Amino acid sequence: MSDETKEYSDRVALFRYGLIADLIHLPSGNGSGLYKKLEEKADGFYAIPGSRRTRVAAETLRDWLGLYREGGFDALKPKQRSDWGKARKLPQEWIDALVNIKEEHRDWTVKMVIEEARKRGLIESSARVLVSTIHRHLQRAGLTAKSPSSPSSKDRRRFSFEHAGELWMSDVMHGPAVVDAGRRKRKTYLVAFIDDATRIIPYAAFAFSENVASFLPVLQQAIERRGICKRLYVDNGAAFRSHQLALICARLGITLIHARAYCPQGKGKIERWFRDVRMQLLPKLSAADLGSLDALNRRLWAWVEGEYHLSPHRGLGDDLCPFDAWGMRSAQVRIPGPDICLREMFLLEQKRRVHKDRTVSLDGFVYELDAALVGERVCLRYDPSRPGTTLDVWHKGVKVQIASLVDVYANCRVKRNNDTRQLVPSTAPELPRASLHLHELVDRKDVH
Repeated sequence: MSDETKEYSDRVALFRYGLIADLIHLPSGNGSGLYKKLEEKADGFYAIPGSRRTRVAAETLRDWLGLYREGGFDALKPKQRSDWGKARKLPQEWIDALVNIKEEHRDWTVKMVIEEARKRGLIESSARVLVSTIHRHLQRAGLTAKSPSSPSSKDRRRFSFEHAGELWMSDVMHGPAVVDAGRRKRKTYLVAFIDDATRIIPYAAFAFSENVASFLPVLQQAIERRGICKRLYVDNGAAFRSHQLALICARLGITLIHARAYCPQGKGKIERWFRDVRMQLLPKLSAADLGSLDALNRRLWAWVEGEYHLSPHRGLGDDLCPFDAWGMRSAQVRIPGPDICLREMFLLEQKRRVHKDRTVSLDGFVYELDAALVGERVCLRYDPSRPGTTLDVWHKGVKVQIASLVDVYANCRVKRNNDTRQLVPSTAPELPRASLHLHELVDRKDVH
């Protein structure tokens, strides 16, 4: 399977999972109640990957739900179409041109848009273009209906889940500056998770950035410590909108929920905890705590476990502390089983083309690969929390090797095989540099 086919299959599976994500935890015998929810979803309009349709039938949603319950996330991946990537009706460039014209002239009719495209030579003058077809594409792009007026008031209500693990909230807070590797100070960001029902902190850690490479290791630690949550409520930042996070949540059966734009009220619990951090922890930090990122994280977790988790929380009632609330409400928490390899699941992916000297570079480190991969495009899977360590190399959907950092000094003592163009260990003793022949020096192209 090619990388393009795999990416398309993942997009379709993620789309299908997004429609049924809030239904997978309902009991199988829900009957008419389940079908009513499916019919409500079937009334909506969707941008389906690889399709021009915008509606999904309730029976189709039920089939997807059954596939997921039987085979998990991979069961939602479609079979490859024989005509995938080929235009079946209108060329995509024609549709894009018509959409662009409509964006420029929002008050024009569909016929006027088609006539303008013919005048500009963007579509063939003799081609038969149906107004209804173009209207459907413009409607799908949101260019035909008037935008509804925003309501004057919104219905906001206080909520809380009953059991631990039903909903986690996550966000990022700007932290203090710490010394990076004993050289200079760098700003930090606090990535944190909070359980809605118990106010427990599954895990939190300071990092030097707020990207997906910093977010995923914290999520992995949270799952290893407090189990797999059913829902994850996050912001709309780049890390929370990443394809990697959506794929991990789908494989673990986590419903990923994004907060509405410019509506921070829904994240009140995590914002309240950030205020506790700013008022109770940050003012007490010493110079030693700010000496390194590890020292700051040790101080943070000592405060979380030693003070916050053991202090009564007003939002829990009955003077309960988060630790006691977790003990009372954590019976239904899902624990990762032996069939789930979190390490493999949380590896980041980067695509690289192998250079002629059998190397690829990643985050400033150079790795050496097998000679058979020279010129090929490979997928590198690595742990972002351990830079410079070994990484997995995948080619055409198959793991082919585990790559290590290149050892340029060891390569000076490797004899080249001119027949196979592969490097083989030399069995001859190493000669003094003064006794090397000229053709041997020329053959060593990587010696400077």
